[in-house]
Amino acid sequence: MDSVQSSQTNVAKQARVPVAHPMLAMMGMLIGGFVGMFSETSLNIALPQLMAQLNVTTATVQWLVTGYMLMVGVVLPLSSIITKWFTTRQVILFALVDFAVGAVISASAPGFGVLLFGRMIQGIATGLILPLMFTVAMQIFPPYKLGAAMGMVGLVIMFAPAVGPTLAGLVLGIASWRWIFWLFVPFLVIALVFALLSLKNIAPVTRPKVDFLSIVLSTIGFGSLVMGVSLASDHGWGSLPVIASLVLGIIVLAWYTHRQLNMEKPILNLRAFAIPGFRIGASLVMINFGIILSAMYLLPMYIQKGALVPVALTGIIMFPGGVMNAIVSAVSGRLYDRIGARVPARLGFIISMVGALLLAFTTTSSAIWYIILAHVILMIGAPLAMSPSQTHGLNALTGPIAADGSAIMNTLQQIVGAISTAIATSLLGIGQVAYGAGSHAAAFVNGAHYGFYFTFVLALVGFLLALRLPKQVQ
Repeated sequence: MDSVQSSQTNVAKQARVPVAHPMLAMMGMLIGGFVGMFSETSLNIALPQLMAQLNVTTATVQWLVTGYMLMVGVVLPLSSIITKWFTTRQVILFALVDFAVGAVISASAPGFGVLLFGRMIQGIATGLILPLMFTVAMQIFPPYKLGAAMGMVGLVIMFAPAVGPTLAGLVLGIASWRWIFWLFVPFLVIALVFALLSLKNIAPVTRPKVDFLSIVLSTIGFGSLVMGVSLASDHGWGSLPVIASLVLGIIVLAWYTHRQLNMEKPILNLRAFAIPGFRIGASLVMINFGIILSAMYLLPMYIQKGALVPVALTGIIMFPGGVMNAIVSAVSGRLYDRIGARVPARLGFIISMVGALLLAFTTTSSAIWYIILAHVILMIGAPLAMSPSQTHGLNALTGPIAADGSAIMNTLQQIVGAISTAIATSLLGIGQVAYGAGSHAAAFVNGAHYGFYFTFVLALVGFLLALRLPKQVQ
């Protein structure tokens, strides 16, 4: 009996793929993932400046955010098949070089079109790195360290978007927006060195048959969905282009889903949603990411165009929230190891609701301390719910489907993030029009309120869904 227990204990302490130094193996991906997620929000603070310098509207400039996330969302569903055709090292090394190329193109862009092209190239790299971070972590860390490992990955996912506006604000205070992109390059070089020296291949290259129709359906479906929501900012929700794009996206994605569920070897194994633990965890992650992306898109613009605060000070105002995000992200993974996902997720969404409401009550003359407090509260709630929900979902999967689960979760997370940003942009415009004539700053604040109410609704939906989480870790 003792020998059986000892054997079970040893198995529980072993990683699925033993690696001598798992942290070093992860370092290149973590840095690359940090740069990728940092890139999602770092431009938010520069959007007012970009609108003026490139002579584009709010609805147009938002494509620098949604276009980037769209490419991430298009590439993510393909990550599972890509990792079966190429080694882990090959995929990560290509992604890091690809991101660097995109950053150089964006930094030297003569106009909006080239800048957007560079951003979308960067999105390809992030779409490759994100799912591999989770997949590799699940494989090379033993089960008893899994919560802490996922908390570390969650720190990258949550802290980078939160600190993006702060660092970008400091850069904009002394240089142009182009230096935000130049800033990426040295970090990517460091990540490349780590990947070359420490990253190992964790899965065999089987090179299965590629279903090109599924790739086309995935690209058109997700692309049309994000396109439709984004066009609503310019054309209105009832316009023909918006309705046509949304209907096309829904029909094609339904076809794509049906095809994946009936294929023997699907590109993305959507059967993972049949597992309740994964279904709930993935849904909570998507909602949480929508909360973060919608708020982080609106807040820097509100501070600059509503509260009329200079761009450099805007970054400083957002810094305490970024620090709090890092602290909570690091702690929340360990909470999962001890008490599971139920309590942290519920509490996190409640706190997020409070933060969103505080932001919705801001004015043109709100005190800086009040804005910081509201942001800090939101940055406590969102990461508190994120990492436990993520680990709960992925830990419900075993075997080959685990890699698909990571790709599914990250794909839908990015798509929801892009859609949430586009909806926030649309609500911002609706709120400005509803204010009528008067102060431009006051009208902008009214529009921001509409967007923050949307953030609150997302947090409320997340809380209601978190009520379904089990008491014990699955």
